[in-house]
Amino acid sequence: MLERKKLKGGTQVTFVLPADTPDGPVSVVGDFNHWNPAAHPLIERGDGTRAASVALAAHTAHSFRYLAAGDYWFDEAHADGRDGANSRVHT
Repeated sequence: MLERKKLKGGTQVTFVLPADTPDGPVSVVGDFNHWNPAAHPLIERGDGTRAASVALAAHTAHSFRYLAAGDYWFDEAHADGRDGANSRVHT
């Protein structure tokens, strides 16, 4: 799931997954963090989900995917679109 919060000149996008699906650590990787899995690991929240937030410039589009333990790549079911194998988010 994607959550959005308007910021001055941009949008904070929060990437949200259930706490245990998939099992183990998960990161969101994309063109906004140079596809670096260490840049935005999802952290557990009190509501039973885990999330990572990224501030993105207004009126932009970005490709991303999730990377879980065991080199398991997967997409966001509620993404704004697709870019080949990647999910897309628009701000």
